[in-house]
Amino acid sequence: MPYQLSEINEKIRRDPAAFLAECDAHYQERIHAAVDKILARMKESPIVLLSGPSGSGKTTIINLVNRFYEINSGSITYDGIDVRDIQKDSLRRSLGAVLQDTHLFTGTVADNIRYGRLEATDEEVEAAARLAGADTFIRHLPHGYETVLTGEGESLSQGERQLLNIARAACANPPVLILDEATSSIDTRTEKLIEKGMDRLMAGRTVFVIAHRLSTVRNSQAIMVLEQGRIMERGSHDELIAQHGRYYQLYTGQAELS
Repeated sequence: MPYQLSEINEKIRRDPAAFLAECDAHYQERIHAAVDKILARMKESPIVLLSGPSGSGKTTIINLVNRFYEINSGSITYDGIDVRDIQKDSLRRSLGAVLQDTHLFTGTVADNIRYGRLEATDEEVEAAARLAGADTFIRHLPHGYETVLTGEGESLSQGERQLLNIARAACANPPVLILDEATSSIDTRTEKLIEKGMDRLMAGRTVFVIAHRLSTVRNSQAIMVLEQGRIMERGSHDELIAQHGRYYQLYTGQAELS
């Protein structure tokens, strides 16, 4: 019978290195080789930043972890359990995501945050908003947490919508977090305003970051620069800057991520 993750989530939270991988074949062999190296590197850093141009394999790696793509041989294990032996819905509930595009629905601000965990109390919703740094602007809305949003939150700025997205992930309280271009559609000034919320959200979790702006996660000790499914460079921010290689070119604007 497929596993549910309720019994292992807390261990994942305590031990961010509990992801391991040994996989090959299917989709692109080089992508699987990259998965092996990337997940093994999580033993050193619970925050792994993946960067590279479109088509380099960043999203494919995430899709292998959450089983949107399956592997033919080898395994990806979650606290020693092959992800293929875990119910897909259970696995994906343990993988919180903050994406570039925010998706809000018609309903109150509180309900939009609570969508991350439907049984969350009002107190837990507000705690999630405070963690995300959204509480202040919410309380300045006409009816605070009971303000009704319509049309994907069209009355809010892009930054405010993303703060609600972060609060929703905080409310879900997953042990593993995926940040997929989470700040790429936000201007630099607004990005700085939400950085603290992102940092608080990442604390104590295993985090995969797909980054367009390389300033997003400078404190990761496991930055991977991918091209065509291969890891071209890896190391900390300072190490990669000192190498004056591809990461240096991307970070200083000498090259662009397409």
